Amino acid sequence: QVQLVESGGGLVQAGGSLRLSCAASGRTFSTDAVGWFRQAPGKEREFVATISWNGGSTYYADSVKGRFTISRDNAKNAVDLQMNNLKPEDTAVYYCAAGQLSMRPRAYDYWGQGTQVTVSS
Repeated sequence: QVQLVESGGGLVQAGGSLRLSCAASGRTFSTDAVGWFRQAPGKEREFVATISWNGGSTYYADSVKGRFTISRDNAKNAVDLQMNNLKPEDTAVYYCAAGQLSMRPRAYDYWGQGTQVTVSS
């Protein structure tokens, strides 16, 4: 079992930046792909970004490409999501998840509790 905890969410103005972190405990997730997903009120959970176990492959949703960067440090058992030029439509609860490299939520076995990101216009 691996437990995931997200941090770094908050309130920011449009155009600002936030850095989310996903920390693992229980066991290392250095052999897992780690993804970030988000869910806005009344909407389905959607893919944001994912990174392979060694960081060699990354994928992004079109809506965040060029603005968000996913990275990982397996020595620290952590994955970060740097979010720049934030827009009001980025407002959501952001979740990290560990599992297979995929844009689909069901490929991930372990999920964090989420962290709220709110972007004001």
